[in-house]
Amino acid sequence: MSEIQVPPMKLSGLEPVAIGAGSLFVNIGERTNVTGSKAFARLILNGEYEQALVVARQQVENGAQIIDINMDEAMLDSQAAMVRFLNLIASEPDIARVPIMIDSSKWSVIEAGLRCIQGKGIVNSISMKEGLEPFKHQAKLLKRYGAAAVVMAFDEQGQADTYERKIEICERAYRVLVDELDFPPEDIIFDPNIFAIATGIEEHNNYAVDFINATRWIKANLPGAKVSGGVSNVSFSFRGNDPVREAIHTVFLYHAIQAGMDMGIVNAGMVGVYDDLEPTLRERVEDVVLNRTPVYKPGEPEVSPSERLIEVAETAKSGAKDDSKRNEWRALPVRQRLSHALVHGMNEHIVTDTEEVWQAIKAEGGRPLHVIEGPLMDGMNVVGDLFGQGKMFLPQVVKSARVMKQAVAHLLPYIEAEKLLLEAAGGDVKTKGKIIIATVKGDVHDIGKNIVTVVLQCNNFDVVNMGVMVPCHEILARAKVEGADIVGLSGLITPSLEEMQYVAGEMQKDDHFRIKKIPLMIGGATTSRVHTAVKISPHYEGPVVYVPDASRSVSVAQSLLSDQAAKYIAELNADYDKVRTQHANKKQTPMWPLAKARANATPIDWAHYTPPQPKFIGRRVFKNFDLAELANYIDWGPFFQTWDLAGP
Repeated sequence: MSEIQVPPMKLSGLEPVAIGAGSLFVNIGERTNVTGSKAFARLILNGEYEQALVVARQQVENGAQIIDINMDEAMLDSQAAMVRFLNLIASEPDIARVPIMIDSSKWSVIEAGLRCIQGKGIVNSISMKEGLEPFKHQAKLLKRYGAAAVVMAFDEQGQADTYERKIEICERAYRVLVDELDFPPEDIIFDPNIFAIATGIEEHNNYAVDFINATRWIKANLPGAKVSGGVSNVSFSFRGNDPVREAIHTVFLYHAIQAGMDMGIVNAGMVGVYDDLEPTLRERVEDVVLNRTPVYKPGEPEVSPSERLIEVAETAKSGAKDDSKRNEWRALPVRQRLSHALVHGMNEHIVTDTEEVWQAIKAEGGRPLHVIEGPLMDGMNVVGDLFGQGKMFLPQVVKSARVMKQAVAHLLPYIEAEKLLLEAAGGDVKTKGKIIIATVKGDVHDIGKNIVTVVLQCNNFDVVNMGVMVPCHEILARAKVEGADIVGLSGLITPSLEEMQYVAGEMQKDDHFRIKKIPLMIGGATTSRVHTAVKISPHYEGPVVYVPDASRSVSVAQSLLSDQAAKYIAELNADYDKVRTQHANKKQTPMWPLAKARANATPIDWAHYTPPQPKFIGRRVFKNFDLAELANYIDWGPFFQTWDLAGP
């Protein structure tokens, strides 16, 4: 029988992943699972989702190419927790770049998760334990959602614990999925059940061997199907002894991957290199995993492989791994450490480093605001530059802003104390103006807006922060009640741009704003100078100003409320007119009449022209060519027009 050709499994987070013939083993990070990690469960139950994200990021940094997320806990609203965590992951590019495995025993949680993830993920899991009809129903839905499926080796009689039962259930499920439901075979991932070995119970001794043999059979007889499993289960007997557990995982995977295992749910930091294992430990672990009888020397007592492994288990305990290189940046000067933390979105040391910078600035007679306007804003400017150069993308900027938020929050008590001292001394604390600021309806992002609020408040502006998801009528009503001098709108997602246009149009209809020409400030990651000029400004007669980042908000607000406001607004309107003209012209380039174009033809005297002889004939291959030199000859005009940017 000729071999059936099946395309590879295609998954994606922010980046695509193809798993097929020739692919290397895929690590599925397991630590974002409340049932498998007490530390992660504690973070989720305490609502510490920011720290829980650190766990997910560590999994990816340790080599996980897919992360398994499970929120099934009795004291937890699993569906709400799954949705919240997946939405947070969407703004964490280091995590969101890999595909997501939604792991739950509740179908409602799985469906809620599928509605949140970007790209194509995996559902863990479906099975025939409740009968064929529920199994078919869920498989049809997964096919509609476009998700791959982990199919557990369960049926109406229970879970498969022997080789014969494993292959029987997997074959039956495969035939139903492929032959009856036309489910893509490449999107089927069988989990033939990994059980604990070395438990002291004889019936358990062959569990690893049965899994490995079942894997080999599945790959040979069920075309396109993948094989996965919860690898940490195999070492459960040695919980508390990480070196032995790591050795068991390493040996088990070494043999299972050779048999065709495609992926596994495993703590990526607890898998070593087979050849690097200490020889005695490796030999005894292999005896346990492969359930083989050791060769005894004359006079040696015959003991089971499990007992022989226990003999070396205690001596196998060792110290923690060296993570010094990962933390080399901690040796940098503190201002560079702040910049590094902001650029990479690392919050572990941000409070300590912010305090150290503040103490240094304080010793020089500086103010806490100088920490924000100096080192912190310098770091965010680096983020802005990288974003503008295409070396960072939106979720990374959001993560950096979240770290900035923590640093600013640490400085707020010092800023408030400074204000109280100024008031007590009779100092000038008169506000420079009142600003209403809100994230528009339909958008829940508030990190950047909150930073702008703090920066403006530190510069003696009275800011009313209305929060997120604020409808237009509430923003305008509050602005009237507060007597606002400026209205500020923020948004991170693309639909926010349309809402900002609507707000500008409503301000134009309202005499309070139109007659007074109260300025409208626009900010957020998806906004731009061109969009503000072309899409928002035409809806409102008053000043509409694009604010690129928090560091510019103070100068913009001061310019709008200063004695030179008329000049600033006139220059702004002139700039926006130019932007609108450029935008309009790029869509309809003025054309010359045909006769005029022909009259302007380049005169060439072909009768007296001698073409130069080519230096060579044929093909020339350039190797190690300096692309920087080539960049000097690129016409960037079309790119800037496409990106709605001003010319260089």
